[in-house]
Amino acid sequence: MKLLTFQAKRFWWRSFSKTLESADDVAVEQEVFDAVVAFYQVEAGDAAQRASVFRQTLKHLKWLANKRELRTVVLHSFTHLGGENAEPDFARDLSEELAVRLRETGYDVWITPFGYFNEWDLSVYGESLAKVWKQI
Repeated sequence: MKLLTFQAKRFWWRSFSKTLESADDVAVEQEVFDAVVAFYQVEAGDAAQRASVFRQTLKHLKWLANKRELRTVVLHSFTHLGGENAEPDFARDLSEELAVRLRETGYDVWITPFGYFNEWDLSVYGESLAKVWKQI
């Protein structure tokens, strides 16, 4: 798992074009304020370490959110972070499970349309901690 996470003042996104034929047809436009925005790439090797990858990713997202007392998280699949991608179904399932677990602990969670290119606009806080790269 590779994560590029941001403490965002604002994140706006809109579905643009489908990249996975199996993806649901969606037309989404959404905006959130004061959120952790996680650009993530689930890698092929993550399936063999699923429990550990899940636990460490969840811990990282909560840690970053708690640094600024943010209660909103956006998960954005971004398979451009390098490495070999996991199977799409595995990546989608993992992100949905992360969203469920975060919601169970009081976070408001959004997932950008999976299997789509999305148009987006991101405004990030200035501190170094507002922009964090993590490889799990």
